[in-house]
Amino acid sequence: MSEETIPVELARLWRLPAPHRQGRPPALDVDRVVAAAVELADDQGLAAVTLDKVARTLGFTKMALYRHVGSKDLLVELMVDAAVGAPPDIRRPPRQWRAALTDCALALRERYTRRGWLLQAPTAGPPRGPHLIGWLDVQLRALREADLDRGTKLGLLMPLDGYVRQACLQEQQMRAARGERDQADVEYEYGAALARLIDPRHFPDAAELFAADPFPESAAPGRDIAAEDFRFGLDVVLDGIAAALTRTRR
Repeated sequence: MSEETIPVELARLWRLPAPHRQGRPPALDVDRVVAAAVELADDQGLAAVTLDKVARTLGFTKMALYRHVGSKDLLVELMVDAAVGAPPDIRRPPRQWRAALTDCALALRERYTRRGWLLQAPTAGPPRGPHLIGWLDVQLRALREADLDRGTKLGLLMPLDGYVRQACLQEQQMRAARGERDQADVEYEYGAALARLIDPRHFPDAAELFAADPFPESAAPGRDIAAEDFRFGLDVVLDGIAAALTRTRR
């Protein structure tokens, strides 16, 4: 595909040079716009990012931004790719594919935790920017030795990415809801209240669960329950990938 046939949105995401124009070079470019927008999101959240605000921050008009980012939707996509950043250089032996995907998932969770507004950005389609493609490349490298066609490998990775994003979003929302309260205390009160409320005649299995006191009254000092929950769910997803790989070998 020649540069002439590449869509404008992809050209901006990949920073392809614009057609040469006569006169002075532009005082504004995509990187400056995106950097200002990311800084605004870091300070005030994604909802605070508007083309007007970004333009005022840079000392330009809103119309001046359209030449470089085209639309608010593309600006958000540019911001996400820039803010997620390049993936870590994860290189493990082929048989350690599970450890490699775990490393990648934990690294992505760290990015989502550090910049929570990333989870508020809509997912309008598959990854297109260079950084997100870099994360995909790291994951594909982990499955390089698997005897699967490339489409199947991509299919295995989609639920993994979906889990990481959804688990981090749920953690973010629950953290916001409980405020300064400790997660163990909130979960214990929840379990104790439901144990008293649920009628085993109507919900026998749920009643049995809560009667077993599944949530401890307090957590050990320094224990990160959210991280433990994330790892448990991640292992379940990776077990599914392992099962798919086993079926293929058979």
